[in-house]
Amino acid sequence: MRRDGTGRTGSVTEPRTRERGRPATAGDEVAALCADLIRFETVNRGEGDARPERPAAEHVAALLDEAGAEPVIVESAPGRASVLARIPGTDPAHPAFLVHGHLDVVPADPAEWSVHPFSGEIRDDGCVWGRGAVDMKGTLAMTLAVVRQRLREGRRTRGDLILAFLADEECTGEFGSRYVARQHRDLFTGCTEAISESGGFSVATGGDARIYPIATGERGTMWMRLTARGKAGHGSKPAPDNAVAEIAHAVSRLASYQWPVRITPGVRALLDGLAEALGTTIDHDRLDEEARRLGAPGRLFESTIRNSANPTRLDAGYKINVVPGTAYAQVDGRYLPGTGEEFLATVDRLLGPKVTREFVNYEEAPAADPAGPTFAALAAALRAEDPAARPVPYVMGGGTDAKSFNRIGITSYGFAPLLLGPELDYFGMFHGVDERVPVEGLRFGTRVLDRFLDTR
Repeated sequence: MRRDGTGRTGSVTEPRTRERGRPATAGDEVAALCADLIRFETVNRGEGDARPERPAAEHVAALLDEAGAEPVIVESAPGRASVLARIPGTDPAHPAFLVHGHLDVVPADPAEWSVHPFSGEIRDDGCVWGRGAVDMKGTLAMTLAVVRQRLREGRRTRGDLILAFLADEECTGEFGSRYVARQHRDLFTGCTEAISESGGFSVATGGDARIYPIATGERGTMWMRLTARGKAGHGSKPAPDNAVAEIAHAVSRLASYQWPVRITPGVRALLDGLAEALGTTIDHDRLDEEARRLGAPGRLFESTIRNSANPTRLDAGYKINVVPGTAYAQVDGRYLPGTGEEFLATVDRLLGPKVTREFVNYEEAPAADPAGPTFAALAAALRAEDPAARPVPYVMGGGTDAKSFNRIGITSYGFAPLLLGPELDYFGMFHGVDERVPVEGLRFGTRVLDRFLDTR
């Protein structure tokens, strides 16, 4: 019997156990680690409304401590905890390497799920089910399983291996990666590269090859609060200076604007890689149509060929017969590397002179080298475990804690390797309903990560 995220007990299918007398491997324990991590309801609703990550941090720290690491738990605010560790390598002069992830997850409505989203069930379909399974909890489990095995076996990376399992990634990182990068900068001395989530997963092509996108960049973030000011008055009288109408018109203009296609170097590298892997040509002048034609591989670039500004919240008024003097909106803005000034100029033009904006969160767009030795090592580790693998660089449409570490000179690649069946829609499950990850996919990921760490 196991406890789910509600405190109830229920039966689950246990993961495959190791042979008697044989030491546990990463593949033996990764599914159970993932299931246990899912059961911590570290839900982050944003703007400081979050369940404390501390219980999950203590669990992760205990697992690392048991294997011989020396983790520390740091708090940016009561309960907002992150786990940090620096494991010495065999060569003190060799650059350190960072593996970072996060402890928090987005909300989930149990009424929408087939199982409780925090049950961590391992079901008869061979998958671990629950919020974060295909997202961060699966990534954490693979990292923990591999690091624990390497420590048990006395295998060290050449340079120091830094681990950072962080709070608050699902908001701005202010309570997690930003705090750690500011207040614990010394931990990252000598480190210039890292890996984290949202890359290295397989994408079915309909043929013999499997695409594995490795993230070499992210769109930048501009979360904005919009304010319209007008003249307050009675709802029955003419209101030519109506703040609610002004904010509604501005939001409508933003939402209906068709942003132009901008092919950045990172996206061009992805398009070239996909064309080669798929044995096709991709018309750069018709990328929306090409994304639909290519199916699952096309989803890798459909959201990163242009900027976006999506209205997400509206707030105005306090009574139906009163015209308020102010009205507000919030917009999730994402911009491609090198297009920040163009993006803001377009936003300001669409908003008009009566609406002002301020940043809720601003992060520059980080980028990594798709032609460098680290990308080559990541790709080689995938090919070694899957001969059908076709690794390609890609730019993430969203964002991760890589932005915080980019501020202190650490370049991150998105790499959390997973082998997924063609029936599992990674993008559809990511932050979605009935999120799940195959146990065998997690085991595949541990083997790939272990191979890669041998190169560090």
